[in-house]
Amino acid sequence: MAKLKLRGKQLKQIGYEEGKIIGLAINVAYEHFRRKPQEWVLGMLAQILERPEAFVEVEGWQRIALELIGEQEIKTEGGRYDLAKNAMEFPIFGEDHIEIGAKDQMYTAMRLPVTVQGALMPDAHQGYGLPIGGVLATENSVIPYGVGVDIGCRMCLSLFDLPTDDLTTRRDKFKDLLGEHSKFGLEAFERPMDDPIFSRDEFKYIKVARDNRDRAYKQIGSSGGGNHFVEFGIARITDANNEMGVPVGEYLALLSHSGSRGMGAQIAKHYTNIAMQQCRLPKEAKHLAWLMLNSEAGHEYWAAMNLAGDYASACHDHIHRRMAKALGEQPLARVENHHNFAWKEQLEDGREVIVHRKGATPAGKGVLGIIPGSMTAPGFIVRGKGNFQSLQSASHGAGRQMSRSVAKNSLTESGVRKYLEQQGVTLIGGGLDEAPMAYKDIHTVMAGQTSLVDILGEFYPKIVRMAGDTPRRSRNRK
Repeated sequence: MAKLKLRGKQLKQIGYEEGKIIGLAINVAYEHFRRKPQEWVLGMLAQILERPEAFVEVEGWQRIALELIGEQEIKTEGGRYDLAKNAMEFPIFGEDHIEIGAKDQMYTAMRLPVTVQGALMPDAHQGYGLPIGGVLATENSVIPYGVGVDIGCRMCLSLFDLPTDDLTTRRDKFKDLLGEHSKFGLEAFERPMDDPIFSRDEFKYIKVARDNRDRAYKQIGSSGGGNHFVEFGIARITDANNEMGVPVGEYLALLSHSGSRGMGAQIAKHYTNIAMQQCRLPKEAKHLAWLMLNSEAGHEYWAAMNLAGDYASACHDHIHRRMAKALGEQPLARVENHHNFAWKEQLEDGREVIVHRKGATPAGKGVLGIIPGSMTAPGFIVRGKGNFQSLQSASHGAGRQMSRSVAKNSLTESGVRKYLEQQGVTLIGGGLDEAPMAYKDIHTVMAGQTSLVDILGEFYPKIVRMAGDTPRRSRNRK
């Protein structure tokens, strides 16, 4: 095998600009992919340049993707702000099972001069800026990276009046449905469905949205890579007084997890850069730079964020409409909730604040949601209790207990495959970094938030599709 030899000139030829990104790309390639063919490495670098948001959680390539979407040091020209000497106190739900890195990030966020209140959810783990599972209320300001790259990422669950044993007796049919009617990562539908969202005024007056409109049109109805999925399973409704209006019992169900795709990532990149130019913070807090809502950039970001969130919702609507049509059934009920977003809300004392939920979901009184476990553990259909101590929030899932690199280095494909077979779960695509063992015990997470949500039912995954291979029988379908 020929030895890998990369030069800056080669990277310039595929579109990389002069600067530290070229050196970083070469170093990463040598560090992680020295044994890979030269053409393969250059091809991957070209893909990352084209769509960095698809690689922000891909081990090895992550550092390049984050640099390209503005995660590293950038030149700043605005005002300098100091952090408070001591962090405000904040509640930590399920504290015994949360890593110190996530707590440290939350302590930093609680020292910002704009911070009013905060909380850490029981699925919390370390991220960028705010930890995943962090909830932060600020005064008249929005933190683009307190929202995150995948703006408005969400869960959507549809219940169908179909026999649940079909998932076993007609398993190949449901595998084919997932292969034909769901797309992931760099895939896209040959004929995307149109949507009213593309008539929104934001696509006219916000440049970053306008520049990404065509990409958003091509990607609508598809899901991202990483931990995004579309899966069939069994929903068991246990609360007779549920707001979904369905009787207690078992239902065949469809659950999807995805966000705002490339457009959301570009909005996050653009306004994070502006925030970091206008708001200079100490190194440990640099990703928490904010925009004042009454500023032009703050007003623009707020509109763009809401557009991205509505676009993410439209993607799920397309996924569920396509699948309902293929099943020949209309859903009996649908539950949808999102995270990676900011809301204008009131505290218990009536003050209006901006509540950022990065990897956390709204749990206001009576608000429904779905909190997934892993592909072999149940998810929970919940009703919020409106607990102001948590800023009316709950976890958005089980949360990781292994980093992606640890999962890849410590697990084996044969071991994961055997475990999935034992649990009666069929997986299409996916990787070791998304193995069930990489996630916390969802029952432990739920035990840490009994004061935040009531449980209405459970969802058990049976046939799961993630980014990766499509079912063989569906490869050539349009």
